[in-house]
This record gives sequence, structure tokens and C-alpha cells, in this order.
Amino acid sequence: MTAVQIIPLVILVVMFVVATKWPLNIGVMGLVASFGVGYFMLGMSDKQILEEFPASIVLTIIGVTYFFSMAQRNGTIDIIVKGCVRMVRGKTLLLPWVFFLIAAALTSLGTFSPAAIALLAPAAIGFAYESRIHPVVMGAFIINGAHAGGFSPLSVAGVLVHDIALKNDFPISQGGLFIASFALNLILSVLTIVLFALIGKLRDGSGQHVDIDTSSTGRPHGQQILTLALIAAMLVCTLGFHMPIGFVALSAGLLLAFINIKEHKTFIGGISWSTVLLVAGMITYVSLLQHVGVIDTLAEQALALGAPLLIALVLCYVIGVGSAFASSTALLTAFIPLAGPLLATSSLSASGTVAALAIAATVVDVSPFSTDGALVVANAREDDRQRVYKQLMFYAGGVVLVAPALAWALLVPTGIM
Repeated sequence: MTAVQIIPLVILVVMFVVATKWPLNIGVMGLVASFGVGYFMLGMSDKQILEEFPASIVLTIIGVTYFFSMAQRNGTIDIIVKGCVRMVRGKTLLLPWVFFLIAAALTSLGTFSPAAIALLAPAAIGFAYESRIHPVVMGAFIINGAHAGGFSPLSVAGVLVHDIALKNDFPISQGGLFIASFALNLILSVLTIVLFALIGKLRDGSGQHVDIDTSSTGRPHGQQILTLALIAAMLVCTLGFHMPIGFVALSAGLLLAFINIKEHKTFIGGISWSTVLLVAGMITYVSLLQHVGVIDTLAEQALALGAPLLIALVLCYVIGVGSAFASSTALLTAFIPLAGPLLATSSLSASGTVAALAIAATVVDVSPFSTDGALVVANAREDDRQRVYKQLMFYAGGVVLVAPALAWALLVPTGIM
């Protein structure tokens, strides 16, 4: 590798280390690094540096988080949750599956997984204590559910992975990616139940059993009816007419804003600006690495191992272990391009390989060092938080060991996708 390739790569590694150690947005670092490397090292203009700026993905993130921040504040999400919980009719062991499906539904419609978990965790963990279900089990089910729907054709992550793959000339099946993610997270959830049942901790003896409050929140009214109708309209427009989800979500959000103008500033604040910066900065910087040949050189060195299946497995573990401590989205933008030369020189399925990488990067977010896992710990009872943290950490360690290999084994060698 030349110095022009080594220096930007070292900067990328430093960015990941810094973002892991301190609560700094790696996307901001990516944009600054793009300017520094592009302007001072490569003599590029600002327009050249921003040629690969992911405008459509940024618009998608802004649109869906804008709309769902309104859906959360006007009580629509709460009505959906309470209605689904009432369906179990006292069968408490069904509660984790209820929250799994609600989380999957939210993310499949476009809610970012941390946002969906933040919406559901207070109620779900509360119900877990009330029904004496282990809070780690409930937390794992919320996170698995969020990731199960997290790669739908409407979701930010689904659009992101599809666009990166398309840009690198190995188009993948969006439907296949969604089905694979849902199936793998469903399998992990079943394995979680089996594991906790075998060690005798499916029921949490430290909790105090009380009746679950599933009292009716009343029928939807006003803004809530409109919000539900707009969600249905978004599904029709995006799935039926293939309209861009970003513009559709912004349009739906604007309609809601017109009937609640006083809170419009609050709705704008609900947009996930940190995610916008993260995705924009990382994609812009990784595009710069591709421009100087870093991605191709790394891929050539990986291909020197000679065994495409082994390379794919190594990539799954590297991205899985890294995601347990760093941003899954950032790692996806960095690692998926590496699969391009591998797929071009082997008979591996593009959809299967990319799906395995995407799943390996996200399922490990049960780690308490990630945003998703941290939200579960934060919603545990104060006197039980340390116990939940330790047990979630051990559980996440098991997921890191098993999940990347499981995703690889089911999706890469089989050629099922």
C-alpha cells in the first residue's frame, strides 16, 4: 500500500478507537477527515469531496424519524403497544414475543432500531418485572425484534445496505435481506428462550408478581386516527407505487405538523440528527477511501487467503466483534464495500454474503456497550441495574461468539439467497 492509502486507513482506525472510547460522533469525524484528506492530501475541491454524499439516505433518515417522533408524542405508538399487550390475555410468557413483533413492525416501517427500543423498553422491562420474566430475556427480545424488521425495504438500514451494494456493483435482493434478518433474529430469540430455560432463569425470582396493567387507553381519536391512516398510506405509496420513503415520510409528517403547529419545534428535535451525521460522514469518508484504492487493496490482500468462504467468515466475525463496541451503521458502510472484489472473483451469493455481514453487525447490539443494550440497562430497576448489566454482558458475549457463525453458516455456504 502507498502512503496515500495507508494514512487515510490509519485515520479511519483512529476514528473508530476515539468513537469507542469517547461519546463523539464518528460521522462528524468522518466529514472532517474527508475534508482534511481530500483537500490537503489529494488536492480535491469541496464539490469533488462531496460527490458521493448520500443525499437520498440522509433524506430517508430525516423523513422517517421526523414522522415517528410525532407518532410517539401524540400517543399512537402507546395505543399500538397497549393493544398488542392486551391480546396475550394474561399469558405472560407470550409478552416477549409480543414486544418482538411490535419492535419488528416499528423498524420495518422505518423507525430506527435505537428509537424503537427507546419507545418500547420502559413498558417492556416494566412488564417483565411485573410478570417475573427475566429482564435480560425481555431486553434481548426487544432488540432482536428491532433488528428483525431493521432491514426491510422501508427501513433506513435496509435502504443503506441496498444502496451501498448497488453502488459497488453487486445488487442484492431487498426482500431477501429482510427475510434473512427476520429469520435469523427469530432463531436467536428461540435460542435465548431455550438457554434461559435450561439455566433456570426464564422466570426471574427476584421480581414481585403483580397483575399486569393492560387497561384500555381508549379508542384512537383525532391525531392518532390520522397518524394510523398516514402509516397505512406510507405503506401503499412505498410498497405499492415504489415512491421514495424519505419524501413520503416528510409529507406525512408535514400533514401532522399542520394540525399541531405549536409543537412543531419539538417534532424537528425528534429527528435523529446524530444518525444523519454518522451515516453522511462515514459514507463520504469511505467513498474517499475507495477513490484512493484502499478498499480494493484491502480486498486483494484478503483474497490472498484463497478461500472465499473463510474470508466471508472472518469478515462476519470482525464486523460482529467491532459492532459490539462501535457503531453498527458505521461498520456496515466500511465493510460492505470490502465484499465487492470477493464476490466478483468467487461464486458466493451477493445477497447471502451481504445479509450475513449486515446481520452479524447488528445482532451483537445486545451488548451493554451499544446504544440498544444500554437502553435496556437504563430501564432496569435502579436496585437491579448492576445485575442486569452483568448478565446482559455475559449474554452478549455468547451472541458475539455464536451469531456471526450462525449467519455465515445459514446464508453464505448454502447459497440460499
